This record gives sequence, structure tokens and C-alpha cells, in this order.
Amino acid sequence: MTQLQLADRVREMTASPTASLNARTTEMRAAGQDIIGMGTGELDFDTPAHIKDAAKAAIDQGLTKYTAVDGIPELKRAIVAKLDRENGLHYEVSQVLVSCGCKQAIYNLVQATINDGDEVLVPAPYWVSYPEMVKLAGGIPVIVSADIEQGFKLRPEQLQGAITDKTKLLLLNSPCNPTGAYYSLHELEALADVLRANPQVMIASDDIYEHMLWGSEPFVNILNACPELHERTFILNGVSKAYAMTGWRIGFAAGPEQVIKKMKAIQSQSTSNPTSIAQYAALAALQGDQSFVREVVTVLKQRHDCVLSRLARMTGVRCVPSSGTFYIFADVHRTMERLGVATDVALSELLIEKANVAVVPGSAFGAPGHIRLSFATSMENLETAMTRLAATLS
Repeated sequence: MTQLQLADRVREMTASPTASLNARTTEMRAAGQDIIGMGTGELDFDTPAHIKDAAKAAIDQGLTKYTAVDGIPELKRAIVAKLDRENGLHYEVSQVLVSCGCKQAIYNLVQATINDGDEVLVPAPYWVSYPEMVKLAGGIPVIVSADIEQGFKLRPEQLQGAITDKTKLLLLNSPCNPTGAYYSLHELEALADVLRANPQVMIASDDIYEHMLWGSEPFVNILNACPELHERTFILNGVSKAYAMTGWRIGFAAGPEQVIKKMKAIQSQSTSNPTSIAQYAALAALQGDQSFVREVVTVLKQRHDCVLSRLARMTGVRCVPSSGTFYIFADVHRTMERLGVATDVALSELLIEKANVAVVPGSAFGAPGHIRLSFATSMENLETAMTRLAATLS
């Protein structure tokens, strides 16, 4: 058999654990098994009709050709207007890049800013792709763990302790996947005090769950807390979560123009422009009626409260309330010990095999001994899943 060469940078790389879990869940369902998926990272709602209508109109109008690499001008202007209207942040159109999902925007940023040996700070629990993106750029992901006792949120002293002369970027996600943790304005101000004293550190603010937030506090990010960080901060967002548009693959980045230009160059040599039809759909999403978003958040809060209360009654399971997203991150160390299960991966295997419930092991997010449960499914499914989990974990 011919031995084909693999690049060193991909030898230890594996597929996204969440994508692999989704594929396995689909296969088990196709085989006739009644699997309830609590691992998925997408809403169970359909894309609103006015957004789909905009895509159909784009097709009918023949808007199916290549666009500018960095997105159609109308969408870029709508993004500038959204950031100004909703976030109080001011950008020029030249400071905005539209990509094939927020994921590509983050990838482009890391590729454009990180050299071999550069360190990137990744608070854990983290989104599964952050460390791998850093490694693919030749960088070194520096994991800074925040446990359940601190609400899964990075403390200023931890941030300061992790910064070295090689630190070039901080990846900050709020509300956070997988924990649902949200940084308040006061907490962000405290982190900003550290960042002000370390001018070599750029900041990536992953705001993709911006609208998936409940409670009395409005959404804020690091630039709302400290505008003077504007010249080294990148805002990363998209339409996937808020508008149930995961498959449409439209995200965006806003930040210093010199880096945005290089991110555009990277995109021009990889995917080129995002899908034209999806861009017109995203334009309708940003400019149209926003009542869908508010309705979804109301439903998500109800689901969150249901799942949280049921988990709290399970022996050996520890949770803190989520402030947003559609995830709860549960500490299952005691459950694993009681059941004689060695790892969270093994526990997740047990749950899908015995309870027919799919969850994601916390080790995928840099936090072994936990599981992530998504409540982006119907209340009926959630009630059934919680009953099954209680029976299996008792």
C-alpha cells in the first residue's frame, strides 16, 4: 500500500468532536434507534420566512454569480449599521469582512496574525475549534482554565499570569460555548485593565451568541467596556445562531483595516466569496423584523430552566445556570466516580448507548469531567431526555 505524506501540522489533528457526534447520532437514527440529540449546536427553529423569501428573490433575479471576495457592499453596510445600532461600535465598510460563517472569520484572523511560536490565550472551557485553529497557524494555544467555582469565567489575575512576551492574541467568547457563561460589563472592565497594560496582545471577541442572552443585563463586549482597545480588537459574529441560519454559512469580522485586508487576501486564496444567495438572505436578516430573535430567546430560557432543574435533582451532577446560548455545562466528576466510569468520553458513550441521549464530553472543550447538554430541541424531547438520563445515572 502506498504511503502518502501527511503535513506535520495535521498529523495529530482530528475532526471536530461535535461534528463527529452529530454524524454518529444521524447514523444511529437511520438505523432505527430513538436517539435524542443534546449535542447539536443549532436551533431547532426554521429560518424565518422573510429571510428565505429574500434568498428565493435573489435566485429569481439572477444574483447567483461571484461577488466581491469580502461580501456584497449592501451586506457590509448593513453590518456596519448593525454594529453601530446594537453595539455602539463604529466601523467603516473597509473594516468589515463577510466570510463563510463566523468560523471562517476566526480562522482567517488567526492565519493573518499568528506566526510560528506565537502564544494565543484560550480560556477553558473553550469552543472546540479554537486550539486547533491556533495550531494550524503554527501558534501555541495556552489554555487558561476557569472552573465551575468561578462560573467558568476567566479572572483578571489568571489573564495576567498567562501573558508572556510571546502572547499575541486572546480569544474571548461571551456568551460562551459550551458553558453559557456571560461576562458582565464590570468583569470585562477588569480584564481590560490587564489588556491595557499589555499592548502586544490583540483581542478576538467572538460574539456569535450575542442575541442568545437572557436576564436584565444587556449584551456588551470588551470594546463596550474599554473603547481604547479598538485598534487591536476584532469583533466576530454572524447570522447562524440568532436567525436559525446555520446552514447558510454567513459570518463576519470587523476590526483594524490592515488586518482585515490580509484576512480578505487569505479568503481570496481559499474559499473566495461567501455564497451570493446566502448573503442576500443575511441582508434580510439584519435589516428585517427582529421579533423572531426575541421569541426564540423566550423559548430558550424556558427550556434552560427545565433542564437545569432536572439536572439539579440528579445525584452527583453539579450545574450553574447559563446566562445565554442554548447549552448547560454539567460537572459529572462525582457521577463518574460513583458509576466507575473513567472518563467523560466513556460516560458520554454510556449515555448514548444506554439512555439513547447524545451529549458532548467536556474534554472536547478542555474541561474533562463535564458534559455539554444542548437544549436546542423541543420541550417534549427535553423532558424525555431528562427522564432517560435520570434513570441511567441513578
